[in-house]
Amino acid sequence: MVAIVAGDQRVYADTVRRHARPIAIYAYRMLGSESEAEDIAQETFLRLWTQATRWQPGKAALSTWLHRIAHNLCIDFMRKNKAALANELSDDLVGDQMSAEAMLDNNIEYNKLQVALGRLPERQRSALVLTHYQGLSNKEVAGILEVSVEALESLLARARRTLKIYWQAASQSAAASGGSHEQ
Repeated sequence: MVAIVAGDQRVYADTVRRHARPIAIYAYRMLGSESEAEDIAQETFLRLWTQATRWQPGKAALSTWLHRIAHNLCIDFMRKNKAALANELSDDLVGDQMSAEAMLDNNIEYNKLQVALGRLPERQRSALVLTHYQGLSNKEVAGILEVSVEALESLLARARRTLKIYWQAASQSAAASGGSHEQ
């Protein structure tokens, strides 16, 4: 980070290469849109370059700090575009149901999971994505979400319960439409 603050473009490029994929994956899981996820990732790394002096080494690891930036950008985006995201998720669900017979079972399950994740409240979705998909520790995720570890664990428990309900609803909807290939 000292080198990035000093303007070392080579170190910055190496840092972007090392962290770009996890940040883009996180943004995609939060937003469900590849193009929006790419925009979030680009903005995250622009902020790395322009706000590198704000990183506090004793407070958070660089990857945690980058996830916090991406998290904030995703939340801001979701709040500004709530109606558009809801319509996109609804369109995705209808499209998945219409073409379910042509999809492989794992694609159907993945799509049901994406729809269910998309319906979770933003903090629950963030907690699940950061812990389960990004592989961050509870302590790191608590730092990103600015909550205690105990509050994070409660948030994760609520998220898992809610996700289970949404998953069951998506499965029932797929079965009702004749597109279920459950194993």
